[in-house]
Amino acid sequence: MSITRFLTGITTTGTPHLGNFVGSIRPSVAASLTPNVQSFYFLADYHALIKCEDPARIQRSTLEIAASWLAAGLNPEKVTFYRQSDIPEIPELTWLLTCVTGKGVLNRAHAYKASVDKNTAAERDADDGVTAGLFMYPVLMGADILMFKAHKVPVGRDQIQHIEMARDMAASFNHLYGEHFVLPEAAIDDHVATLPGLDGRKMSKSYDNTIPLFSSRDQLKKLIGGILTDSRAPGEAKEVDGSALFQIYQAFATPDETDALRKAYANGIAWGDAKQVLLERVDQVIAPMRAEYEALINNPARIEQTLLAGAERARALATPFIRELRSAVGLRSLVQGTATAKPVKVAKAALPSFKQYREADGKFYFKLVDADARLLLQSTGFDAPKDAGQAIARLQREGFSALAGQLAPVDGVVDADVAAALKALADAAAQ
Repeated sequence: MSITRFLTGITTTGTPHLGNFVGSIRPSVAASLTPNVQSFYFLADYHALIKCEDPARIQRSTLEIAASWLAAGLNPEKVTFYRQSDIPEIPELTWLLTCVTGKGVLNRAHAYKASVDKNTAAERDADDGVTAGLFMYPVLMGADILMFKAHKVPVGRDQIQHIEMARDMAASFNHLYGEHFVLPEAAIDDHVATLPGLDGRKMSKSYDNTIPLFSSRDQLKKLIGGILTDSRAPGEAKEVDGSALFQIYQAFATPDETDALRKAYANGIAWGDAKQVLLERVDQVIAPMRAEYEALINNPARIEQTLLAGAERARALATPFIRELRSAVGLRSLVQGTATAKPVKVAKAALPSFKQYREADGKFYFKLVDADARLLLQSTGFDAPKDAGQAIARLQREGFSALAGQLAPVDGVVDADVAAALKALADAAAQ
């Protein structure tokens, strides 16, 4: 049964709020429990450097976001949960992708174009205040995705362009150097809510209109009390459309509870009473997680250990893959075969090989030698050449255990040398 890889990241520039919970954390935790799905979740602290120049804020945000995900039920034993900056292969892959990505593609990135348009409208130089980090942001995001061969990337519609750019980067690299990358797809869930903030606009730290996810009950009451409403009096029917209070409630309530509040709106519920209903519903969801969140925040060493364990798991995939990519582009040891116009012939010449022969005792033997004719493996004797040939086939198919007692030890050769030679032959046969 095939496994689908999902990858999700969140930038470490602020305190998680209710909008983050509804739009990212809650669906991510739910998705991590889906059968036949391999999930990758990361804290995008490299991305944070593009937006934030406050080191303390980035560190604190990393702690708060990690604690929020874990308190919300993310199980680090069942997913790969890591900090982006703990994976040094990601910036290296970013450079490799930079070398196959056209500048014209990056010129069309939404964030860069928005900055240029803003400068143009203010009659400033088009690139005023635009860092290379902002310009290169899509390449770093592409590296995040392509490093782990993600099939699906849950994003909002405003992020689809970045997934398309990652696909373009992967396709360009594959065209030049062979099939190495999986082409990712955007996973859009139109049922995931985008919450309004205190002022009715999208809840965002950019607008300073958020409700922190793990506010105390008293803080939550105060913030909900500040949600913008209209001037309709108690007893006067109220509209649910455009009501930030109603939309937030709907994201936390069951369908039956939502219908009940809709009817209460029609019957003229007082705004104070509606806000109390919202407070009770949100607190009912958040309160069970709040104690765990506080315990995690007060024990940063526990979170650090969790992230480092996740990084170790991530690097078990990233390290061999970046080694493969380095070799593909020519960043190789000088003792490796030199690429020519006919690389297939060079590869064959460099492969290990089996040699069959007959000794004076009348028996048939085989040996495995590397490209430099160094003896790696020696068999005992067989009565017929067919038996020796079948033994070679079994060895390649089943490994050492298939020929117990039929292989003679060779001085100075370790099992890893033989295993590597057999793998090289198998890889060549598969091409």
